Amino acid sequence: MRQISGIHHITAIAGDPRQNLDFYSGLLGLRLVKRTVNFDDPATYHFYFGDREANPGSLLTFFLWHGAQRGRHGAGQATAVSFSIPEDAMGYWRERLNAANVAIDGPQKRFGEETISFHDHDGLRLELVANPDARPGWLEGPVPGEHAIRGIHGVTLSVEALGKTASVLAVALGFRPTKEGGNRVRYEAGSGGAGTVVDVEWAPGLTQGEVAVGTVHHVAWRTPNEAEQREWRRDIAARGLRVTPIIDRKYFRSIYFREPGGVLFEIATDGPGFAVDEPAEELGTRLVLPPWLEPRRRDLETRLPPLDEPQFVRQA
Repeated sequence: MRQISGIHHITAIAGDPRQNLDFYSGLLGLRLVKRTVNFDDPATYHFYFGDREANPGSLLTFFLWHGAQRGRHGAGQATAVSFSIPEDAMGYWRERLNAANVAIDGPQKRFGEETISFHDHDGLRLELVANPDARPGWLEGPVPGEHAIRGIHGVTLSVEALGKTASVLAVALGFRPTKEGGNRVRYEAGSGGAGTVVDVEWAPGLTQGEVAVGTVHHVAWRTPNEAEQREWRRDIAARGLRVTPIIDRKYFRSIYFREPGGVLFEIATDGPGFAVDEPAEELGTRLVLPPWLEPRRRDLETRLPPLDEPQFVRQA
């Protein structure tokens, strides 16, 4: 039976590339798995962070708009990205973030899971959720393997009203409502658990968000192949939602549509994957371009800010 199996990736907007690399690779210990450009705006970087193999479900990506204004969190956005950490790693992460002068909110229990929240240097809200997650994460970075982030846990969507957004998630995409508390409903996809979670928060009259630096641009859901993707596209269009043609993103194929609450969704294929243009052991070590941009390499390299390796925070 065709179903969305979970989160493929989440894409946000950041400002300074150097700060972004230092925070996500140097402090959070994620692997930079692809250093490329925004295919629609190739004079800007596009970074992908994830686990060792760049598996779908581990990926947080950034459009780097250096010098752009800060966005505003609000309705019609994904307003928090949560990562999964081992159940006994919360103490380590509190110490690590405190040592880096990152302000922490929590820990608190949410639907039975211990959670802390904080913000990156651009104001993007992040969470760490302790849970039994068998994924290995990136074990060769600055964070000891027993404490390393395992991948994306879930995402929080903020909308003014629950109804139509809930209908798209549950009816159109097949997510299951699993928990509810206050003005938050949790949905899970596929087999459930870490990497499949989407929480919807609603508040009538909530100020509309503005997508810019420090906000999420879109949330991508997983489908295994292009055949199923074509079926998803047909079904979404039949529900009266405007959906793009299938777009070649080199590492996956994508369709995009905006759910009625305003959040931009993508459905992305699991393949062909991130090793199509560089060996797995060398992921993220050089600037890679799609074939249609290779003729512009020299020009783009002079326009993009130079980058050194991330400044790692030493293991605690």
